Order: sequence, then C-alpha cells, then structure tokens
Amino acid sequence: MMDEATQALHARITQGMPERLILAEMEDLRPYECDGLAVYRQLPRLVVLPETIEQVQHVLRSCCALGVPVVARGAGTGLSGGALPHADGVVLSLAKFNRVLAIDPLARTARVQPGVRNLAISQAAAAYGLYYAPDPSSQIACTIGGNVAENAGGVHCLKYGLTVHNIRALEVVTIDGERLRLGGEALDAAGYDLLALLTGSEGLLGVVVEVTVKLLPKPQLAQVVMASFDHVDVAGAAVARIIAAGITPGGLEMMDNGCIRAAEDYLHAGYPVEAAAILLCELDGTAEEVAEDLARVETLLREAGATALQVSRSEEERLRFWAGRKAAFPAVGRISPDYYCMDGTIPRRELPRVLNGIAALGEKYRLRVVNVFHAGDGNLHPLILFDGNAAGELERAEHLGAEILELCVAVGGAITGEHGVGFEKINQMCVQFAALELEQFHALKHAFDPQGLLNPGKAIPTLARCAEYGAMRVSRGELPFPELERF
Repeated sequence: MMDEATQALHARITQGMPERLILAEMEDLRPYECDGLAVYRQLPRLVVLPETIEQVQHVLRSCCALGVPVVARGAGTGLSGGALPHADGVVLSLAKFNRVLAIDPLARTARVQPGVRNLAISQAAAAYGLYYAPDPSSQIACTIGGNVAENAGGVHCLKYGLTVHNIRALEVVTIDGERLRLGGEALDAAGYDLLALLTGSEGLLGVVVEVTVKLLPKPQLAQVVMASFDHVDVAGAAVARIIAAGITPGGLEMMDNGCIRAAEDYLHAGYPVEAAAILLCELDGTAEEVAEDLARVETLLREAGATALQVSRSEEERLRFWAGRKAAFPAVGRISPDYYCMDGTIPRRELPRVLNGIAALGEKYRLRVVNVFHAGDGNLHPLILFDGNAAGELERAEHLGAEILELCVAVGGAITGEHGVGFEKINQMCVQFAALELEQFHALKHAFDPQGLLNPGKAIPTLARCAEYGAMRVSRGELPFPELERF
C-alpha cells in the first residue's frame, strides 16, 4: 500500500512515462535496497527505469517540483554505499541505457549510454584493434555511468589512468531537467573543467545519460612477471624500486598470503600459496620494449628480495594471472561469512609502514585483514573479515575500517582511490578536509542542486556531522596512531 505522498509522486511520474517502468511493490523494490556494500540497506519509495533521455528529464523535473530525493543507479556494483536508496526518495535506474551508440576508429572514441558494461566497450571496439583501458575488477558487470560517478580505476590505471583520464565528453541531466554537454572532441576547451568536476561526483551534481570515451590501440605484446616474497613489507618496498627506476608498468598489483590462498583455491591461477605476498607486474608495448623492461624489472625484483619469479609464457597464462587478481573479492567471500572492503590511497614510499600498521590494527580489533591492492599507485584494498551474525563484529569491522582510512590520511594519503566516499566514508571526509574546504564542496553542490535532492547524505558531510565526529574521534585534528610508532 502506498501512502498519500507516494501516490502523488507515482501519479506525477506516470504522466511522462509508462507505468510498466515504475516499480512500487516491496518485492520489486527489494533488489534495489543496497549496492555492493550490502551491510547497509534501505528500501526507496519507488524505482523508475526510464528508456529515453526525455523520460529521465521528466522524472527529475517531477522530483524537483515535489522536493523528492533521487539516487541514480547503474549496475549496483559500487562498494561505498553510493547507490544506497533514500527512504523518502526515488531510485533512478539507468539499466535500460545499455547501447553502444557509435565507434569512431579514426578519432579512437566510442559514444555509449551509461548502462553499457565496462567490458562491453572493449568488446565492441575489438574489431578495430582498440580497447577501453580502465578495467575495474567488476568490469564484466559494472557500467560506464557508475565508473564516471566514482572515477573508477582498475589494475591498469597506473599506466593508463583513471576514468577521468579516459573520457572525452559527458551528457548530463540536472535536477531541474536541463541537458548539459560537457567536454568534446578537442583536447581542451575554454572555461572551467566541468568534465573533470562531474567525474567522481558520485551522483551529487547531475545524472549522466551519455559518455564519450577514449579508446587505445591494443599493445603488440603484454607479459606479466609474478614475483614471490617472504615478507609483505619487502614486497611493498619492491614497488617503490620499480617506479623509482623510471619504469611504468601496465599494471602493478600486490596480494598477501590470505588473498593468494583464497584466489588460488577459487580459480587455480597458478599462485604460490606459500608466499607471504606476490607482485604482478605487467609490461606492454612492442616486443623489443617488453623484452628490455622485463629484463630490468626481473633484476630489480631479485635485488629487492624476491624469492621466485615466474614470467607468463602465453597470452592464456597472462590472462590467468590477472583472473586470479580480479577474482580476489569473490574468492575472499568464500572464506568468511562477511567482509568489509576498504579503499584508501597512500604514497608508495609508505607501503611497508602502512601494511604493518594495518596488521597491528587487525590485532587491536581481533579481526583478520587480507590485502589486495593497486600497489603501483598506492591504492589499498584491505578486506576486513567478520561475521555479521556475531554480536559486535560488524561494529568492530566498521571501527577498524575507519582507523585504516585515517591511517592513510595520517601518512599523507586519501580516504579513497576509486570506490568513492558514498555513505561508507562520509565521517572520514571530516578527517581528510578542513571546514573551509567542505564549505566550498557544499557551495558547488548548491550551484548544481540547490535543494540538495541528488543523492543526499552521501560523499560530503555537513559541518555539524564533522563537529560531532571530531568530538568522538579526535582532538584538535590530532590523530593518534601508536600502531605506527613501531615501524
């Protein structure tokens, strides 16, 4: 049964789109109650699934007129609660916007709708010898619109950049239903860089309805060297050696023993299960470039303390090495009732220190932490293992995750690298940014969305929230981390 306000909203939306595209029954709403951060759930008033841009405009204008919050949603694979519904709001699903509109092999661009899966772009461009570089682990399911909202990365973002570095233009609909075209075919344009501003804005400023992405030629050759280490911090130090030598790998990923064992048991990628950590370092380019870089990297890894090296001998083996890494999250899901995936970024030089600090924090909270991350750019993904049915474990996992993120800030890093802030990290924004900086964020939000209807309660905390959190957690901005004093 819909209450009176929901009935009025439903009636208004049906004036501009078929009723079959509006979900109102509880069993229909239930699949939309959370994103990949499933520990937080909330049913919305309605879910709408528009098929045209005009229908998107109508929904936004209707919600704007009635003061109803709107949460845009892609595939729901996000890990920060960015698509968590608002109890009084509408979920605007872009799932039906799933077409590749055009590919220009000469300009090396593709024009796509936001519901197109990340991997589908590369599949469509393969006939031209091109591909789309950013490759999140969820690329078989996640959509390009969600990638834009979170500024997603992936295992190859060290060399080829994040989403913001690989898009040329966006078409966006504002909360009052206006269409904006940002960016274009030229490499630069006059005025403020609104294209970059919207990328990573987490659905707070507008709803993306079309994306023009940059395509790259497929490398002639790519090989992966897998290096084993007896100590996690030694593997972390090896990362800094490779980058300091002036080598930019196509990908440089690290997994600790817990993650190695889970992935190997799940996918049989050929990982050394006795290693304390492994590095996966991919080198791509011409055959001559790869051979030269591979020889240098092997020397650097041996000097850094690698106990064993294995180089992919075929394209099949290279893909298998990466498949194990990309399956790390579901693999860990098989060894624990629940896990909490963090996403912090640190300077590469701090990798050994922070990894030891995370281990100490795990002991403090009596929870196991396994690590998999984009080592080359310092983007950590500690996975906190817990049982949500055990009294107090979720709360301990939340506190442990908060301290890991604040540890990242303490060493000069950031609370997110690619998963976004969403609902999950909103308190840690109070640690990352000062009050004057947060005020500027709110000013930008107000310029695009004066009523604060787009994805409210996400990404940018109120100053009152920060004052409350500061009173709980810190004193005068000083963050105590005795865990680091030993390292």
